[in-house]
Amino acid sequence: MTDQIIALVPTYGLSLLALIVALGCLALPVPSSLVMLTSGSFISAGDLPLMPTLAAAYFAAVLGDQLGFHIGRWGGPPLLLRLATNKDRKQLLDRAHRSTQNRGGTGVFLSRWLVSPLGPYVNFIAGATGLSWLRFTIWGSAGEVIWVGFYVGLGVIFAENISAVGEIATDMSGLIAAGVITLFLGWLITRALRKHKPRT
Repeated sequence: MTDQIIALVPTYGLSLLALIVALGCLALPVPSSLVMLTSGSFISAGDLPLMPTLAAAYFAAVLGDQLGFHIGRWGGPPLLLRLATNKDRKQLLDRAHRSTQNRGGTGVFLSRWLVSPLGPYVNFIAGATGLSWLRFTIWGSAGEVIWVGFYVGLGVIFAENISAVGEIATDMSGLIAAGVITLFLGWLITRALRKHKPRT
């Protein structure tokens, strides 16, 4: 399916790019990062214009974030229960919830680009737990600048090796997310051990 979507980019251009990016921000299984990389390669070849492509991807990402936030705000806990239908998704939701509760706006910002697999779930949880809309929008919009610029930029720079770069970028994103979660858990364990350390 991914190859079929990418093959449609030259035909449908910015409309397809915007649709895929917005759907990716709603936790739907679409290759949004790979489509941005591919769009970058089309920019390099002169088939897509640079600024309109960046603008289409950016505003679609912000729109997708806003939709996710408002779905969470309107649907609240029942929506989160429906999303937590399997173990992997439940773990993502739990991580996203901790990120939103502990870090607020900073958690939203980092989930746009540093730990982007958590992004859609942070959108839902931020809405469901009552995070301020203005705070969510400011931090989320700032984070999307980095996410969109990074993937489209990689596509422009490495136009000849999109598949390899896409694989590396995806693996790197997963490794960073795992590293951040590991550091966070280590910090929690260290704090708990200090708290329960017997007094001498």
